[in-house]
Amino acid sequence: MSHFAQINSNGVVLQVIVAEQNFINSGVVGDSFNWVQTSYNNNFRKQYAGVGSKWDKVNEIFIAPQPYASWALDGSHDWQPPTPKPDGDYLWNEGTQAWDAV
Repeated sequence: MSHFAQINSNGVVLQVIVAEQNFINSGVVGDSFNWVQTSYNNNFRKQYAGVGSKWDKVNEIFIAPQPYASWALDGSHDWQPPTPKPDGDYLWNEGTQAWDAV
């Protein structure tokens, strides 16, 4: 069995199911072109697709939802904060745009 992500016309993941390719191709769950295989072990397509993730068709990868409005994608398609996280236990504070000690 494999994991498949259903994507909408904007490339946003709507759901992830476990199925065989033949089931996806059968049309029972809609157009097979709206389903993209994902890897639970992150073996391909960068990372496991989750609801709200974005399918990047050009690079054939799934991108996690943006955690905060101020964060930007880096060259590896990972979200990065405006300032690096310090060592230790910190949480990002979007209001102050700074890391708060936990």
